[in-house]
Amino acid sequence: MSIPCEVAVFISNYTVIDPEVFKLWVDGYPSTEAVNILHKKESKLGNMPIEILAADVLDHYRTYNMFEKLLHYPIKLQTQIAFQLKSEIRNFLIEKYYDLDDSVIREFLGKKLSSKHRKDLDEVSDKTNVSLKSCRRQFDNVKRIFKTVDDLPGSVVQNIKKHFLLPDELAKKYGAVVFIASVRFETSKKKLHYLQFNDFMKCAIAMMTSWTNVDSIGLPDHDDTDIDREFLLELRDLRMVLDKEKEHRHLVSTQVKSKLLDRTYIEFESNFRLYSRHIINLAINLHRTKELRNLFLELHEKFIEPWSHLGVSRGDVVVWLDVYMSAGLQLECVSSNGEMKKSWMRYMSVLTQCLTTMYH
Repeated sequence: MSIPCEVAVFISNYTVIDPEVFKLWVDGYPSTEAVNILHKKESKLGNMPIEILAADVLDHYRTYNMFEKLLHYPIKLQTQIAFQLKSEIRNFLIEKYYDLDDSVIREFLGKKLSSKHRKDLDEVSDKTNVSLKSCRRQFDNVKRIFKTVDDLPGSVVQNIKKHFLLPDELAKKYGAVVFIASVRFETSKKKLHYLQFNDFMKCAIAMMTSWTNVDSIGLPDHDDTDIDREFLLELRDLRMVLDKEKEHRHLVSTQVKSKLLDRTYIEFESNFRLYSRHIINLAINLHRTKELRNLFLELHEKFIEPWSHLGVSRGDVVVWLDVYMSAGLQLECVSSNGEMKKSWMRYMSVLTQCLTTMYH
């Protein structure tokens, strides 16, 4: 006589994700290399047979290759039903897949996101010591995001977060890349090679915040990848500051003397006319496309190079620029004109941020 038995069966189709294996896959390691890396770690912790480890890694790699196309459009990954993923796992996958190596993204700046440059990524791989597969992933991600958000109105960072579900800091990185590519800043000249991606990112964020179409409550009126052309044209009125050069110089000298070393004070005092004219002339001509695109190069040649040659400290540069800006606000031609006062603040705040960031 057979004895009846009850069997409880639970079936779950949640996709199993191994964060460590996924990171190796994202970084472009072949499965065989990933197995060797993991086996060395396993040897310290236990003694899993390499055959079992290899089968497990290969299974994970197959899964990741299957849903990679969904990662190209994270919203689809969120709504699809083929792979059941917990929200925290899904967020992890998106963040890691869209992660950027600063050294790699620095090599992309100043270059068109074309198939021609994609073919040359082996040079980027050799230079940065990042796998070719990872370089291609990052290149394709940047290109995909750029094409998606370039013509969208509003904040580029918010658009990236909306369409690609990226966290704040990562969205800001991509936003800076989109902005630099949109304006087509010159970033690849030899003189600028010392600048890292983080330097350009800080400058880009400052410009996006203050030099684009931003309304009174800080929200983009159109989008923040286009420099406000009216603002650039208004900067031509700052030539009036040059007419008050003696007064401006006196105000700066009086306020800055006690804050700088004597040697540094003498340097800035004796070259005030030169530095001030560089600052104002740059503002006056910034409406010209070529001048805007060469902004970083101009800042380096007109300010960074001479200050570096003289050994001026970064702290002294910060002090002088802050006093130069505040003294400009005390000039009657600026303080009595609301629009010019606003333009002066918008211009000088970003210029100060860029110069102090670029001055290593």
